[in-house]
Amino acid sequence: MTSQTLLIELGTEELPVKALPGLAQALTDGVVAALDSRGIEHGGARTLQSPRRLAVQVANVATTQPEQHSEMLGPYLNIALDADGNPTKALQGFASKCGVEWSELDKVTDQKGERFAFRSVTPGANTIDLLGEVLAEAVKSLPIPKPMRWGDRDHGFARPLHWLVVLMGEDIAEAELFGFKADRMSRGHRFHHDKPVWLSSADDYLESLRAAHVLVDPDERRQRIIDAVNASAAEVNGRARIDDDNLEQVNCLNEWPVAVRCQFEREFLAVPQEALISTMETNQKFFPVLDADGKLTEHFIGIANIESKDPAEIAKGYERVIRPRFADAKFFYDEDLKQGLASMNDGLKTVTYQAKLGSYADKVARIAALAEAIAGEVGVDPVQARAAAELCKADLQSRMVNEFPELQGIAGRYYAAAEGEPAEVANAIDESWMPRFAADDIAPSRLGQVLAIAERLDTLAGGFAAGLEPTGNKDPFALRRNALGLARTIVEGGIDLHLYEALEIAHDLAQHGITQEKVAEKLKARSEARAKGVDVSGSGAFATTRSSSADVIRVHEFILDRLRGYYADRGFTSLQFAAVAELKPASLLDFDARLKAVAEFAKLPEAEALAAANKRIRNILRKAGDADPETAIPESVDAALLAEDAEKALAAAVEQAIADSDPLLARRDYVAALSRLAQLREPVDAFFDGVMVMAEDSAVRGNRLALLKRLADRFAAIAAIEHLSG
Repeated sequence: MTSQTLLIELGTEELPVKALPGLAQALTDGVVAALDSRGIEHGGARTLQSPRRLAVQVANVATTQPEQHSEMLGPYLNIALDADGNPTKALQGFASKCGVEWSELDKVTDQKGERFAFRSVTPGANTIDLLGEVLAEAVKSLPIPKPMRWGDRDHGFARPLHWLVVLMGEDIAEAELFGFKADRMSRGHRFHHDKPVWLSSADDYLESLRAAHVLVDPDERRQRIIDAVNASAAEVNGRARIDDDNLEQVNCLNEWPVAVRCQFEREFLAVPQEALISTMETNQKFFPVLDADGKLTEHFIGIANIESKDPAEIAKGYERVIRPRFADAKFFYDEDLKQGLASMNDGLKTVTYQAKLGSYADKVARIAALAEAIAGEVGVDPVQARAAAELCKADLQSRMVNEFPELQGIAGRYYAAAEGEPAEVANAIDESWMPRFAADDIAPSRLGQVLAIAERLDTLAGGFAAGLEPTGNKDPFALRRNALGLARTIVEGGIDLHLYEALEIAHDLAQHGITQEKVAEKLKARSEARAKGVDVSGSGAFATTRSSSADVIRVHEFILDRLRGYYADRGFTSLQFAAVAELKPASLLDFDARLKAVAEFAKLPEAEALAAANKRIRNILRKAGDADPETAIPESVDAALLAEDAEKALAAAVEQAIADSDPLLARRDYVAALSRLAQLREPVDAFFDGVMVMAEDSAVRGNRLALLKRLADRFAAIAAIEHLSG
């Protein structure tokens, strides 16, 4: 079968920058889907685009469809034929509809019986004759939320259409779109080649446009930008900062990118570099140049969509548009330094955080109390934690943050450093906002982690206490993002925090405004409990450690739910997650250790059988309780009541496994503990094969249930492994 290259190009006015990649990919997907639905064989499809065009090039497209087989089902024989075997009106009508005599029809059999059917085979159409339909279907599927209409046309598109190319090899297809008939004439660069470009064939597309100063392959265009920007930065012994999002937008703004190096006055470098970088990238789509230490230099690089005879003039224009923004930033920074953090903090008293939760000053007081409490638990100086927390929101009252909201925390770090605060405190103010987005790192320092945890504890506890729990897509206080940020900081930071305890303090602070003295009392009580040997480490299930308010329980469950996707992205299955989540460990670090152990256990050959056995045990224990709720299962196993060899062997194996795993659980070596318990598979299987659990003798029955409960409880000390059996 012969094949040719297919090219479809839609030439338009400049397309929306952020929508361009998605539109181009959707066009490719639509064309491929339309070809596939018609049974037309083809090779790989290439997505091509530039600001003024969407295009797709498909290799090795079959020039004809395969034969088209069709089948029309008619009436069943009992309806189609009368008692004498003559055709009824139903059969005659069906045959007439198919254009044949009834005797020419085939017979097929399905679940209901035998029936008449008409089968036909028609030659495949020429692919080029179907391209009009292919184009129409592909364009119809494009995601254009607000189509633009132009002229007196009724139809709309992302931007007005100016030309249309549909080529099958060297031949033009009979296709039309928005009043434009398909042709072989594309268009070149708006300034370098402002005239039609003759395409002799679909294979010549990229080279023909390249000759017309258009790089229609976005990958080629992107690499040209990267190479040009890096080369330009190297000429001044610098390194270009190439942000992925900025690069993609610049790529979608240019058809023939040319790097132009520029510079600004060095006096602006006194301004926090994040503000200058934000201005260059966000507002002007420039690439900042950094030195070897990652510090901003006075150089930056713009990308022009033209090869100018006088690049210096373009540079002057780029420098001219950026200077006012830099001057504003410097003014704001200087004014903020004059104002000082204390004054900014004082201004937080007049800014409402949330009607039920008070002002931002109230929030800062709660964060400071939490930070001081958490600091003592994780080896951080509580005094330093409180000092940093009391400054962590001050920059919300700064002029810099008012102009550059993305500098929250960053501006505070600069102001704290300028006022002589310790570097640890200044950095922690910035780090308290981390992670700022999904792929961001957690706070690198322990002090920063304490502030990040305290801030999110207050946001979550306060949000739930004020009735702001997210519903559907509504999450005005970003509680979902805060919950994941809190969990990530605890887990990735290796912080063994009793989360229920911390949430309870945060809840009381938010709802009742408890004093720092009350917080200190809670911590003292906990220390005394620890001294008496009471487990307050957070390693056990919540149900076995303490009771708390409904709000605290809901927040804890909310945080665990955010971890489902987090761990799924790291290769853990939903069943493994459920096995640990059922225990609701009070420490997320402990949760992490248990989950990793369960994942290792799941790899063992004994895992599936033991998980199924554990599920069976749970069902037996539940049914026994339902059948006789007033009779409790004995707490211990009576050796004198063990009659069968299999139950004696299991009892001995369970007791030995418990003794062996006790020290492993004490040091949270869950991997080793589960590996040891995995050795119980053989005696467990033998028990279920040879022992009747629900014996008629109530004492024997209770003793066997006690044995199974002892076994199940030991597994449950780590995870509910029955979930692994599905």
